[in-house]
Amino acid sequence: MRTAPCQTLGIEYPIIGFTPSEHVAAAISKAGGLGVLGCVRFNDAGELDRVLDWMDANTGGKPYGVDIVMPAKIPTEGTQVDLDKLIPEEHKAFVARVLRELGVPELPEGGEKRAGVLGWLHSVARSHVEVALRHPIKLIANALGSPPVDVVERSHAHGVPVAALAGKAEHAARHVDNGVDFVVAQGYEAGGHTGEIASMVLLPEIVDAVGDRAPVLAAGGIGSGRQIAAALALGAAGVWMGSMWLATEEYLRTMPGSKAMQTALVNSTSSDTVRTRIYTGKPARLLRTRWTEVWAAPDAPEPLPMPLQNILVTPAHNRLAEANDPALVSMPAGQIIGRIKQVRPVAEIVAELVSGYEETLTRLDKTR
Repeated sequence: MRTAPCQTLGIEYPIIGFTPSEHVAAAISKAGGLGVLGCVRFNDAGELDRVLDWMDANTGGKPYGVDIVMPAKIPTEGTQVDLDKLIPEEHKAFVARVLRELGVPELPEGGEKRAGVLGWLHSVARSHVEVALRHPIKLIANALGSPPVDVVERSHAHGVPVAALAGKAEHAARHVDNGVDFVVAQGYEAGGHTGEIASMVLLPEIVDAVGDRAPVLAAGGIGSGRQIAAALALGAAGVWMGSMWLATEEYLRTMPGSKAMQTALVNSTSSDTVRTRIYTGKPARLLRTRWTEVWAAPDAPEPLPMPLQNILVTPAHNRLAEANDPALVSMPAGQIIGRIKQVRPVAEIVAELVSGYEETLTRLDKTR
């Protein structure tokens, strides 16, 4: 399974795992892949710095990366209070009514409050870059396209390659033209922000467009060794995985209030997701729940642009998470969740991916 990214990134397997959990990221790296920590949950750069200190001390010297979010469209600056003024009252009233009708309780005193507002702004994302480059990271990825050229250049000056997600071949070409080192071809099946082209079609299109200039990582619909083998057969140099790490024991160490989410995932099929703008304002694939259903109703308002939609719904997400009800979870998740049958350790998942890949190659060799 050794490919070009293994040497570039210093990893044993070309398995790059995105996660908002530092415990999961560290476990992926220790298992031979590259754990990539999502930074958008850190509104405070000092908190990110402390978490990366923890990563430095708990990855066993293995490499890891970070994922930032730099949306391209305004509004990109300002405080939460400033941006809150741009949210229509009808949207606020709709959210308040839905929470009442769903019976979602108010947050208890001291209840966990997830961030997710200021981390979508360019100014905060730049502070994430500043902090990350003070640590021995091996990759910076941008979830929403090419980072600004100066960010790419600064990363390169620190010897850190840059990755960017693409949902079309033209996006991939633009990324490489902007100096991006790895292109993540993210198919329609993927969780979170995703485009409209399925992985089976998208991956070879992007490989044909930029594969001679930059390694391509396959994302979307990958949760087994067979699927890794298929991705490499289509020209990928590795895989980028996210949803499979949600139902891990390590995830609960970072987010102990995620048991309801994990219960929902274990009981879901590949049909139980929906692509919608209600999470951030950009199309994203989420777990289908009662919360997503009310936003699809005829009386629901149109989602706001990023980051206003995220500002609108983040307090509701905090209450939904605290409610501990699998039917009310609000969580990005890809169609691959149909393979999740139990909560497991990260190392067990990585080992199964590797063995499944090797078994696939052996089976194919026998068919010659």
